[in-house]
Amino acid sequence: MPEAHEEQAAHDDAGHMPVLAEQVLGQLDPKPGQVVLDCTAGRGGHGALLIPKLGPGGRYVGLDTDPANADYSRHRLSPIAKQAGVGLDVVHANFRDARGVLRQLGIEGVDGLLADLGFASNQMDDPARGMAFSEDGPLDMRLDTGATVTAEQLINQLPQDELADLIYEFGEERLSRRIARKIVELRTHEPITTTGALARLVRRAYGPRKSSSRRQRIDPATRTFMALRIAVNDEMGALDQLLTDLPGLLNPGGLNPGGRAAVISFHSLEDRRVKRAFLGLGKDAGFKVLTRKPVTANDDEARANPRSRSAKLRAIERSG
Repeated sequence: MPEAHEEQAAHDDAGHMPVLAEQVLGQLDPKPGQVVLDCTAGRGGHGALLIPKLGPGGRYVGLDTDPANADYSRHRLSPIAKQAGVGLDVVHANFRDARGVLRQLGIEGVDGLLADLGFASNQMDDPARGMAFSEDGPLDMRLDTGATVTAEQLINQLPQDELADLIYEFGEERLSRRIARKIVELRTHEPITTTGALARLVRRAYGPRKSSSRRQRIDPATRTFMALRIAVNDEMGALDQLLTDLPGLLNPGGLNPGGRAAVISFHSLEDRRVKRAFLGLGKDAGFKVLTRKPVTANDDEARANPRSRSAKLRAIERSG
């Protein structure tokens, strides 16, 4: 059972409840004096649980591509780190640049690495970010507000075939060509600028919903929105870079166990990449896959935190 301060941190009203919190602690097994890299610091939920385990003498490095969340987690985690006697660095950076960030901080390798590939609730619930369509908002979808490409630009500027390919590849949407055709038809008359307008367009492309259809249990616009968000933020490219760099980020094994990494994915595109990368590393004598099957939420967590239902955690250890 988690200690009282851990349970409070896990349920802190920070705009995000960290998923698989106990499972993350179990897989990474953080200890005093170790260095942990949290590739997706978010609202500091996992960090608030990890930092007390690293004291005294440890170090926590958090990255986040969203500058507002990086600032929030730095402010939230500072008193926790100070009380635990743990060094704290929270950096506004995409985890694809983890190697460079660690180099700048003078860190050669880490004992624990965590990447939660989900999104903070404050990002999904803010209509101004354009991540979802429960409320109407601008078609933005940028995690890093300093980035230049928005979903509105992709929707209104990409050729029809490229748009269809994007929706199919990143959204696994079987009606991608029909949806792209509808988008192009509408944008020739007026630009598509809001989440509500795009969602309505995709629903019209689908036609009447059939309650008996398994694919229709979610809103028809869901896959198109996911595809655009992935493309705007180059999420798959960033994940591929992290997985490529991961062996060099973890401390080597020796007399003590080597560094451990845990990645939490939320959809098949992510999980397939993580599984393939970990299986490939597991064939090397220097790495050990710690999760034969992905770790998922138990019934209690799934009820308390619905977004945890799709979370899959895979972990690996550098053993030599």
